[in-house]
Amino acid sequence: MRTVIPVRTLAALGGCALLTTALTACGGDSAASDAKVVTIYSADGLKGENGDGWYDKVFEDFEKKTGIKVKYVEGGSGEMVQRAVREKSNTQADVIITLPPFIQQADEKGLLKAYQPEGSQHVDGADKAPDGKWTSVVNNYFGFIYNKKELGGSKAPRTWDELTDGAYKNKLQYSTPGVAGDGTAVLIKAMHDFGGKEPAMKYLERLQSNNVGPSASTGKLAPKVDKGELLVANGDVQMNYAQSKDMPNLGIWFPAKQGKKPTTFALPYAAGLVNKAPHDANARKFLDFLLSRQAQQQVSEVGGGFAARKDIKATDANAIALDKIMDGVEIFEPDWADISENLTSYVEDWKSATGS
Repeated sequence: MRTVIPVRTLAALGGCALLTTALTACGGDSAASDAKVVTIYSADGLKGENGDGWYDKVFEDFEKKTGIKVKYVEGGSGEMVQRAVREKSNTQADVIITLPPFIQQADEKGLLKAYQPEGSQHVDGADKAPDGKWTSVVNNYFGFIYNKKELGGSKAPRTWDELTDGAYKNKLQYSTPGVAGDGTAVLIKAMHDFGGKEPAMKYLERLQSNNVGPSASTGKLAPKVDKGELLVANGDVQMNYAQSKDMPNLGIWFPAKQGKKPTTFALPYAAGLVNKAPHDANARKFLDFLLSRQAQQQVSEVGGGFAARKDIKATDANAIALDKIMDGVEIFEPDWADISENLTSYVEDWKSATGS
């Protein structure tokens, strides 16, 4: 809705630059801020392939409740942050939702504004920023997928070393570290499992001979695995479990170091209010809705993920299946401060090791 100010009142608005057609108020808030819309920049994984994902349900319910339409832009976690950085002089996004360490990077780049959504008091302290700049809305874990039809039974991969076998040549792919959240997670898990950066880079250098090549989006790899174009790819538990409903050949697994237990780590979808968001009030309402009991109870039932609120105890069939997937897997906690600070150098080391 355009605001038109009568000519007789212009003199009272001394500090503002005025146009007779489209006017901007002194505080920097345009008439667009009153529009019934909210723009979300998000990592992929929460929107269903057939319009049946958690986002699809949440967006529909939110619009029905508030009349606010959701505009959705999807890409890799790093890609979304980079886009928001480029737009800082003309902010387009109202909310950013990414995987770590990119939500921390968004904060470091001045993209986020403190806001503690209703319900965030029920989110574990490790899953939200102490200063309120971001809060996890869906908990999740890093993982890999394989084609169950081609690699059934004893053929199913279990260790990192197996992936360097010639049988996986041009049949393995992982998303790009530094661009995709799950791709960055490959580096994090490898550094943990192999005991440091140097041995991890040596392994990834060996693995590169089987790697198809870069991919900005992790979500696009699952269809290739399901069809048998790839035998193995990276992913995350929530996204891949949801995809497996329509892709029956997907199996979720966690690579282990030879003789060790399989490992993983939490990789939550974390949401933050964008600094100078064009629709700030709508963004706050949207973040409140994401952490409402209604939306959180649908995380496993609809989205195949793990509720961020610790007071939500899911008992649906998906929750039971997810618990089974995680059974026997050792969960470690990365040093996110170190990863956020040194991510650029880690990615450069990866590029050097793999020739990417």
